[in-house]
Amino acid sequence: MKTTNQFFTAIVVLFFLLSPVVILAQDEAKEGPTYISATTMYWAKDYEGTMDEWKAAEKEYMEKVTRKNEHILHAAYHTHLFTENSNEIVYVQGYATWEDIDKAAARNAELEKEAWPDEEAREAFLEKLGSAYSTYHSDEIMVTMNGAKHMTEKPTKDMVVYLRKNKWAFPKDGTMEEYNAIYKKIREDVINKNEYIKAYYPNRHNWGSDRRDFVEAIFIDSIHDLGKMFDRNGELMKEALTEEDGKALKKYFKGHADYLYMWLHELSK
Repeated sequence: MKTTNQFFTAIVVLFFLLSPVVILAQDEAKEGPTYISATTMYWAKDYEGTMDEWKAAEKEYMEKVTRKNEHILHAAYHTHLFTENSNEIVYVQGYATWEDIDKAAARNAELEKEAWPDEEAREAFLEKLGSAYSTYHSDEIMVTMNGAKHMTEKPTKDMVVYLRKNKWAFPKDGTMEEYNAIYKKIREDVINKNEYIKAYYPNRHNWGSDRRDFVEAIFIDSIHDLGKMFDRNGELMKEALTEEDGKALKKYFKGHADYLYMWLHELSK
């Protein structure tokens, strides 16, 4: 696998982000932004279940509640591959409007009662479901941006997600016209032409700890394709960008962090 430094040397600064939802090309969102909530949770140290039992319980909830909730456009679980904390589980949901975030929570409660009419049985199931996670979690809400590369068909297997969290630099000598012109080249001549990039989703900060966040998510078939993707990006970037483009692009960002997650297709909507 290529290192991050090799990646930068090869392609200057191709910024990737995990907007954590999988959208098929024919299901392009309505006009206007889609809101993405990302909840980072952690395995409970005293959880007594197995991974298979956890998946089975979350799959049951996904089928009986999440997939029936009309206010939730997309949802998915992501487990740790290479991140700061191996206990991480990231749950992502997509909404058409800000108001749908509250509506989705209320609708979940209704669907839970329909799925488990017996109150005692319902509480027992939800308690067991929650026992897999520690009490601490964190939330971020992002807004989707233009320039996504959507899935051409619904995935039938787990996929690797390369998540890149960039920090905007807000340069005084920068302009949206300059940035958009360079980004258009990257989107059309690099991301869309890279056969190893199965999907690409860019998102910007809406609610959370740092307004500088610009998060990109890239979906690839396997961990073995990560290095191939970087190599292909290097080739395409050399063809698409001039040396002046590369220098100009650098000034718009101040640092980044990289993460790898496994997107679980059975636990997705």
